Amino acid sequence: MGNAVVTGSGSGIGAAIRERLESEGFEVIGIDLKGAELIADLSGPEGRADAVREALERCGGRLDRLVTCAGLGSNVRPASLVASVNYFGSVEVLDGLFPALQKGQDPAAVAIVSNSAQMAPLDDTPFVAAMLDGNEPEARRIIDEMDSPIVAYLGSKHALGRAVRRRVRSWGDARVRLNGVAPGPVWTPLLEATRDDPATRKEIENIDIPIGRFGQPEDIAAFVSFLLGPEATWMHGSVLFLDGGNDAEIRPDRY
Repeated sequence: MGNAVVTGSGSGIGAAIRERLESEGFEVIGIDLKGAELIADLSGPEGRADAVREALERCGGRLDRLVTCAGLGSNVRPASLVASVNYFGSVEVLDGLFPALQKGQDPAAVAIVSNSAQMAPLDDTPFVAAMLDGNEPEARRIIDEMDSPIVAYLGSKHALGRAVRRRVRSWGDARVRLNGVAPGPVWTPLLEATRDDPATRKEIENIDIPIGRFGQPEDIAAFVSFLLGPEATWMHGSVLFLDGGNDAEIRPDRY
């Protein structure tokens, strides 16, 4: 049917997306620290460049689908590591594989963001500005001085959603669709680690999802499949919340 690259394919949402795409007939090239075709560390420029180069070699320079899902939670330290993986590890893979997508069949990409990206006033912060400017050393310096993995997580996902939307013209002109999915709390190893961290345990335990349950990786995979597929061909540049009503309850007058 075609080929696809999925970062963070070794566990959680990324693994579910991989399984879903494979069930639809795609040949998936997974990228992760372990349990993937390409073993790569997306926390630094060299690892990202290696991942992009090897992915291009494996797909022969032509790619149909791309999902950037690799990410770290707010329990990870140092905080700069969260920013490097969640933001730069996504946008550099997106941009690095963009030329291959332009040669693909009905090409489309999805970046996994987070519904928490809009839960703090981060729009004009120097941390977010540094990421959007592509200044990784400055972004890392700022967030390490703050020493807040929580702000690192929220800010990196906030910036990633804006990066998706900022590419709407260049990707649209190339006829490559790009959207973002902003999941709420999904039971994955990442969420479990966040729950087990004393600094964030209470926050996770106090989450009350209006629809009555936390998400499952398969919930996200099904929606990503839709966004990548033929029934969503007019959807481009959107960041869509998939969170059981969590964001609507917190921000009922914003959409």
